[in-house]
Amino acid sequence: MELEKHYNNRTGWLRAAVLGANDGIISTTSLVIGIAAASDTRSPILLAALAGLVAGSLSMAAGEYVSVSSQADIEKADLEREKTELDTMPEMELKELAKIYVAQGLDEDLAMQVAIQFTEKDALAAHARDELGINEITQPKPLEAALASGASFISGGILPFLVAFFAPIQSMVFYQYGFAIVFLALSGTIAAKAGGSNVIKAVIRICFWGTVAMVVTASAGYIFGAKTG
Repeated sequence: MELEKHYNNRTGWLRAAVLGANDGIISTTSLVIGIAAASDTRSPILLAALAGLVAGSLSMAAGEYVSVSSQADIEKADLEREKTELDTMPEMELKELAKIYVAQGLDEDLAMQVAIQFTEKDALAAHARDELGINEITQPKPLEAALASGASFISGGILPFLVAFFAPIQSMVFYQYGFAIVFLALSGTIAAKAGGSNVIKAVIRICFWGTVAMVVTASAGYIFGAKTG
């Protein structure tokens, strides 16, 4: 019998990768569109796109590392508190674990038996999983998330940078937007395939909100003659 295929073990890195790639596409494209609206030459456009690409990738990586590290610190503190409670009040913690299983549908006797067996095997792991919702799959990995986020930002941002390098100056805005939608659709498709979700829904969502983000941020270039991404 073939085992079911699940995708929740990809949640951590996939979220960071999708966020990074989409941010790279949208922010770099918006930056180029805004600068292109105020410049007749290619040099400032390329310089702004490159600066945004480097700064954005480093910012995404640093931000993701700090964010996920904070989550890891919180989970570690929760585990330490749970460990102390298991050492000082094991009977109360056993009853608490049994109540969790009762709430999930087991009768009280069976719930207590399950709680006892899990406690005998690994009490901390049982409470971490069923009381705190912490397990190996959802465990935060700061370095992995930071690398995925930074690298994916570069992979997304390099695409509008290349468009800025080759597209005609006079039609730069239209080329940037057109290719950005294609890139976003491709990103949404890859993310949906990797996560086992609906491709069409993912593509529509990312293209719609990507368009909104680009229009709003790129408008500054037309209004003020400059663009900040």
